[in-house]
Amino acid sequence: MGICSSSESSCVVATAKLILEDGRLQEYSYPVRVSYLLQKFPDSFICNSDEMGFDDVVLGVTDDEELQLGQIYFALPLSLLNRRLLPQDMAALAVKASSALGRNLVVFSAKNPPGNAGSWRRRGKFSARLNVIPE
Repeated sequence: MGICSSSESSCVVATAKLILEDGRLQEYSYPVRVSYLLQKFPDSFICNSDEMGFDDVVLGVTDDEELQLGQIYFALPLSLLNRRLLPQDMAALAVKASSALGRNLVVFSAKNPPGNAGSWRRRGKFSARLNVIPE
């Protein structure tokens, strides 16, 4: 479940990364249900960073889903659930993620919204994906 190289002595284990409200990072190298996390953090909801976009409504991952290895998730306060995510909110989350992930750089990239097959460029709409680039 990780990436190992025989030419090097290091082994990188793929993990699901959860960034908590206070900026701490929790990593899971095994399947973890969102319902378990919600028991630990009852005043929060869990969202997948790939599903977050500027001016999009913030949705939570359903209770019965498992965190996916290699993905970044946020535990956010319930007050943000179903609220539009403003650019300053995205910037604050990117700073929090960069800090939590250490020396990795968190960047936003544009992606096509489903079903729009390139028409997003003409209308100037895009959604952001939160990715990590190791330094």
